[in-house]
Amino acid sequence: MPAAASFHGVFPYLVSPLDSGGGIRTAVLARLCDDLIKAGVHGLTPLGSTGEFAYLNPAQRMTVVRTTIEAAQGRVPVVAGVASASTTDAVMQATAYQQLGADGILAILEAYFPIGEAQVESYFRAIADAVDIPVVIYTNPQFQRSDLSLDVVERLSRHPRIGYIKDASTNTGRVLSIMNRCGDDIRVFAASAHIPTAVMLIGGVGWMAGPACIVPQQSVALYELCKAGRWDQALVLQRKLWRINEVFARFNLAACIKAGLSVQGYDIGDPVPPQAPLNETERRLVKQLLDQLA
Repeated sequence: MPAAASFHGVFPYLVSPLDSGGGIRTAVLARLCDDLIKAGVHGLTPLGSTGEFAYLNPAQRMTVVRTTIEAAQGRVPVVAGVASASTTDAVMQATAYQQLGADGILAILEAYFPIGEAQVESYFRAIADAVDIPVVIYTNPQFQRSDLSLDVVERLSRHPRIGYIKDASTNTGRVLSIMNRCGDDIRVFAASAHIPTAVMLIGGVGWMAGPACIVPQQSVALYELCKAGRWDQALVLQRKLWRINEVFARFNLAACIKAGLSVQGYDIGDPVPPQAPLNETERRLVKQLLDQLA
């Protein structure tokens, strides 16, 4: 994989700011992207879990990806989320986002009816076959009806365009098993469900997570400490930042990050209904944490 296509570091899972009529607040999203890049993040991921991909229609998704790419202006890679229960639809999304200028694809499987390992593998393989940019496969068994087994991950790692996995299983042992099985064929990004420092210690290349939207500078500082092997200092900072992850896990994903961004002055809007925004007590808790971390 060429150096230009090498993904590493902190990739915030961007929120999708919507107005009351369902329109994407493109100016707000563009400002957020620019601020995150200036804070030192290494990439941007629109339409991850925090981006509420499951609640957006195709036009909204396209606008989110286009706005992110335009705001990034090539300063950092944009890895766009592709999610569907249909292989054909997922392939259409992936090719469309590549045409818009995405630097990579985050491939997510949605499933209503359970499907077998062979079908799970064929879904991700079809996405990777359809594009000529790197693909990050995403596994999140808390929300996905059909998970990626270790055998499937190992086979997919041999695909020339599948070079990364974001694992949100909460199981650090599984992450190490992926590394042991796949070696240099696949690189691992942690999720907010993992302790990023621990994943970096065992060989991870970074993390893709919603909390990085509201604590970008601290997240970048943590990554740099890990890369420098300054583990004692990294753990001190990690313990502080983990409080954000704990709150993030207690509440609705998008609602928590949108509340945090609202506190920081972004007119980000509420989560897409039927999700509910945080109440005042919950918002105060988020604000207190952000004030302490600032």
